Amino acid sequence: MLSEKTRQSLERRASLRSRITPAEWQARVDLAACYRLCVHYGMTDMIYNHISLRVPGTQDEFLINAFGFLYEEVTASNLVKVDINGNPLDEDPLDISPTGFVIHSALHKARLDAACIFHTHTKAGVAVSSQKDGLLPISQHALRFYNRIGYHAFEGLALDIDEQQRLAHDLGSHNVLILSNHGLLTCGRSVRDAFELMYYLEMACKIQIDALAGGRELIYPPTEICERTARQFENFTPFVADRDWHALLRQLDRNRENYHS
Repeated sequence: MLSEKTRQSLERRASLRSRITPAEWQARVDLAACYRLCVHYGMTDMIYNHISLRVPGTQDEFLINAFGFLYEEVTASNLVKVDINGNPLDEDPLDISPTGFVIHSALHKARLDAACIFHTHTKAGVAVSSQKDGLLPISQHALRFYNRIGYHAFEGLALDIDEQQRLAHDLGSHNVLILSNHGLLTCGRSVRDAFELMYYLEMACKIQIDALAGGRELIYPPTEICERTARQFENFTPFVADRDWHALLRQLDRNRENYHS
């Protein structure tokens, strides 16, 4: 059951669309859709984890999920807008996860090109993050990330502001970060870009766990083929454009997902 304060806040947020720019509303709709896609593809961890999106036209404001909501409950209007220092910017602010603030504010501040930051604790992702060699180049999905992943050592729950500098440093110019013993993180110029990277990173992790469980010797493509494949993916992405994202939105709409409200 929602607290009375939260219930009243949500009621007042019902008219949010009329009080913000069309660009911000569309950003909210896209981000809420991403949360619902996580439910569909099993990339959730109860009320934990977070996906954030920079508010269009700003450098120091971003949207993130309210703490205490399942991903299936996230909508465009109940997303929370905060500044880079964690100050609420909504008229009726809801709480956000403190670990979400530490991770997302650090990377939005360090990477102005990264509009969307996506973090998960999936079973396969955490398993690979706990393996000494990290993501192995043993599948086509994994080769998308060949030499394009940062790694961040585990420091406990991400509650300390001091960790922000190390998170940003370890991500560097990459769009993928594996947080050792913790989980996965991707970033992109749009929600679509960050989701695509996370989807295929998750698939690569699942394949790796299954392949290692098979107990047989693995095949490793030559390094030049690994690099060539990664570059092929980079060159193919502009051709794909948003076709996959629109297909995913149609899937949500067919399933009557109420992420637009």
